[in-house]
Amino acid sequence: MNKTDIPLLGIVAYSGTGKTTLLKQLIPYLRQRGIRIGLIKHTHHAVDVDTPGKDSFELRKAGADQTMVASSHRWALMTETPQQEAPDLGYLASRFDRSNLDMVLVEGFKHEEMDKIVLHREENGRSLEGLIDSHVIAVASNRLPPLVLESITLLDLNKIDEIGEFIVTWLGNQSK
Repeated sequence: MNKTDIPLLGIVAYSGTGKTTLLKQLIPYLRQRGIRIGLIKHTHHAVDVDTPGKDSFELRKAGADQTMVASSHRWALMTETPQQEAPDLGYLASRFDRSNLDMVLVEGFKHEEMDKIVLHREENGRSLEGLIDSHVIAVASNRLPPLVLESITLLDLNKIDEIGEFIVTWLGNQSK
């Protein structure tokens, strides 16, 4: 297990491979299997989930280091990190309410030390080998490459149920 006490599983790939598209199908599949999922998405762009002109936006811009917006339907915590180069995945995962989750899917963070499923599309022209490290447990591709390593399972990127069942089995093995 990792320092967050909740299983983290990375979905990593080069840009344009379909990480978000896969997750939009995979999350409902796993939820139907009774798995409660958190998600951390890494982006290289500036993120602003607040709306200019709203009180919470104005108060955050006034200098609040952390701003929470809450309603009866949801809440969100925005934390300013101007001096931080890259977010720490362990810290981010520790912010989740672990009592309401079974696992956290992580989109991106490809260099982190966590179990990962690599997505690969041959037509992108990028090397699969560039994404393989000792934490890769599976490769999901639209054109299955030759076996990379014995310890890496090959999955069909177009078969959500195949990838979903692989994750269900993986998650079941995390508590052992």
